[in-house]
Amino acid sequence: MIAHPRKSPLPAKLHLLACALLMAALLLAPACSRENKAQRERPPVPVTVGQARQEDVPEVIKAIGRVEALSTVSIKSRVTGQLMTVHFKEGQFVKKGDPLFTIDPAPFESALKQALALAARDQAQAEKAAEDFRRYQELVSRKAVSAAQYEQFQMEARAKAAQAQMSQAEVQNARLNISFCHIASPIAGVMGSLQAYAGNMIKANDDKHMVTITQVQPILVAFAVPEQLLSRIRRFQAQGQLKVRAAPPGDDDLPLSGGLVFVDNTVDTATGTIKLKASYDNPDHLLWPGQFVNINMLLTIRQGAVVVPSKALSVGQAGTYVFVVQPDQTVQVRQLKLGLSLDGLTVVEEGLKAGEQVVTDGQLRLTPGARIVIKGQDEGGEARS
Repeated sequence: MIAHPRKSPLPAKLHLLACALLMAALLLAPACSRENKAQRERPPVPVTVGQARQEDVPEVIKAIGRVEALSTVSIKSRVTGQLMTVHFKEGQFVKKGDPLFTIDPAPFESALKQALALAARDQAQAEKAAEDFRRYQELVSRKAVSAAQYEQFQMEARAKAAQAQMSQAEVQNARLNISFCHIASPIAGVMGSLQAYAGNMIKANDDKHMVTITQVQPILVAFAVPEQLLSRIRRFQAQGQLKVRAAPPGDDDLPLSGGLVFVDNTVDTATGTIKLKASYDNPDHLLWPGQFVNINMLLTIRQGAVVVPSKALSVGQAGTYVFVVQPDQTVQVRQLKLGLSLDGLTVVEEGLKAGEQVVTDGQLRLTPGARIVIKGQDEGGEARS
C-alpha cells in the first residue's frame, strides 16, 4: 500500500479568513457611504468673522493702584496754653502759610517783657564792667594796681558780657514762644478731622495731634507689577519718563496722565512683585488719598503688529488657536503664538498674516474642515439683500 501525504489545513483557514473579511467589507461599505454622504450634506455653520490686520499697538502694563498723599502733616503745638481760635473748617483746602490756630499769647508776651527788662539790666552791667576793665588796663600799665586786681576786673567784664548774651537769648526765646502761639499751615492741602477746639488747654508736643493736613496736589499713585516686567520697565525708563494713566473705577473715560517717579529698590519676595509710584498734578482733585484706581503704563508703541479680535481666540490642549476661513468657505485650525492684549485686540507673534479672516463667533460648533456661512452672506459668499 502506498501512503499519500496528508494535506495541510492552513490554506483552508486562510480561505475562510479572506471570506470573512470580504463579507465584513461588504457590510461596512454602505455604512461608510452613508457617513460620508451625511458629512457632505451637513449644513454649513453660521458664523461671524473678523480680519487680522496690521496696527501700531501700544505696549501697556495694566494694574490696580492706590492713591497716596505726597505728604501728610500732623499739627501739634510747640507751646502750652489755651486755644483761643480755630481759623479753618474740617475738610477745607488751605494754602501754605494760612492761619490754623491761635493760642493765647498773653503769658508769653509778659515773659517777653520780663526778658527784655533782664536783658537791659545785664547789658548795662556788662557795659559798666567793660568800662572798669579799660580803666584798670591804664592803671596796670603804670603799675598803680596789682596784676591780681587787673585779672579780677578782666574776668568780671567777661562774665557780665556772657550774662548779657544769655539775656538776649532769653528775649529771642520769648519772641519765638509768641510766634508759636500763631500756628500756620506748613503745606497746601486738605484739613482732616479737628481734634482740638477753642477753649481747650493745649500741651506742648502732646502725643495727640490737633489736626492732620493731607497734600493732594500733586499726588502719588502706588501700584505693583510682576517682577518679570522689571527689566523691560527699566529699559524703557532709561529712554525717558514713562507715562502712566490713572482712572478711578467708573471714570475710565477721563484718565489723568502722570509720570513714573519711583521704582522700589527691592522685589517683594512674598508676592514676586515690584512696587512703583507715579506722580499726578491732580488739578481738579479727582484722585483722593486711599482711593483705588485703574493704571495703564505705556512702555512703547509696536509698529505694524498683526492683531486679531480677542474673541476669536480659543484654548485647547496644544495651546491657543483660531479657526481661519479658507477660500472654499471651510475652516482651518491654526495654532498661534500671542503677544499682549489691549482693548479687545491681541497681538499675534506667529501663526497669522494680515488680511486673513478668522471666526469670531460660532467656534463651538466648528470642527477642522467644517463648512461655514458668514452671517449676512449666502453660501456662495454673496451679500444678502
